[in-house]
Formats: sequence, C-alpha cells, structure tokens
Amino acid sequence: MINKVFLKSEADRIGICLDDQALNRFDLFAKLLIEWNNKMNLTAITEPDDIVLKHFIDSITPLSCFDIEENAKIIDVGCGAGFPSLPLLIVRPDLDVTFFDALEKRLKFITVVLDELGLDGTPVHGRAEDFGNKPEYREQYDYAFTRAVAPLNVLAEYCLPFVKMGGRYISMKGADDETRLGANAIKELGGEIEQVVSLKLPNGDSRNLISIRKISQTSSEYPRKSKKITSRPL
Repeated sequence: MINKVFLKSEADRIGICLDDQALNRFDLFAKLLIEWNNKMNLTAITEPDDIVLKHFIDSITPLSCFDIEENAKIIDVGCGAGFPSLPLLIVRPDLDVTFFDALEKRLKFITVVLDELGLDGTPVHGRAEDFGNKPEYREQYDYAFTRAVAPLNVLAEYCLPFVKMGGRYISMKGADDETRLGANAIKELGGEIEQVVSLKLPNGDSRNLISIRKISQTSSEYPRKSKKITSRPL
C-alpha cells in the first residue's frame, strides 16, 4: 500500500527511527484507512505518498519536538480518523491513549484499527464540553492533542480542562501563528504558552506546534456549552 522505504527515510529525517513492526503497522493502517474511506468520509488524502507525509509524518512530528515521557496518559480531542493519536501510538506503544470524538462511526473505525494492529487504546464517544466536566476525565491527562482547524482560543477551552496540573496541551496548527489569538483564553483556563515550534514538512507545508503548559486548575465555569464557546470565545 505505502512505500515503507519512503516512510522510514522521512521519519529518519525528523529523528524518528521506525522498526519493521512499526512500518508494517503503518502500512496496514493505510490499507484500512482507504478501505473504510470508501464506506464513510474519513479523509480527502488518499494517495499513498500523501498519506505518508500529510498524515503519518505530520502526526508524529511532536515526538521529535517534545520529550513525551514513557507511559504518558494522552487524550486526542476530536480524533477523527485517528490523527495524530494512532501514528503516535504506533511509534510509542507505551503511551496510554484515549481517542475522543463526537462521531461514533469514526470510533468504530479506530476500534477496528487498534484490533488489527494489535495495539491498546481507549475510544470514547462524547462531546468535549460535557466530558471536560466529568471527574473521571477532568484534569486527568498528561497531554491533550488536537490536529484541528478551529481557532486556538476555541480549542483551548475544549482541551485544557482535560489536562492535569503540570501537563500540556499540544495544538498542531498550520502556517498561521495563533498564539496572540489564543493568549487570553489560555491564561483564563489555567495555561501558559511554553513553546512554539515552527517547522516544515518534507513537502514544504508549514506547521506550528504550540505547547501549552497547565499551571493552575481550570475554573469550574469552563468548559461552557459548545454554542457559547464558538459564539463568544474567550
């Protein structure tokens, strides 16, 4: 399905070594992605080399930029078809990953992929503004991840309530620097922008990885209902 030599070389270029098991898992993941994409809308990216660069390499870049500790507890908020969380788990099977999404059919796909790849993970169906207030999820994670197009001030309110004190929310964004846009929301929600890593993917696409550290507890008034988050962002 994918060119595993190409994938390995591009991973090597960003300092990530993929063994044969990881390469085989990525190949099977790509096959399942295309197969299921014929039944439901999972991705517009279907060319094998584009899957390698725009999905797989893009998703694992945080591992080359941040020191994510062994057995870290991670939640991917709005995980969609499993990006970045499934590639992260393929490279780092030690991670404790929760795949969180509002669409149950996407989680069915992720469940199948986890089973086929022989990986452990926890798919959870729900809305972030609801689960961010549940004691079993609120401030329970070392890391929250998003790879989403929503503005940073909106994403922060969905994600920071999940992050424990001292943990981090890593927002994977495109070329635009959204730190000024998100600054007020991040401060209000108990976070601070710790680091912004600007990079280019091998195909030239620009990325900004924003690491936000949780320095104080999020007020119980957040997250608000989704309508308020989007219509009146912090």
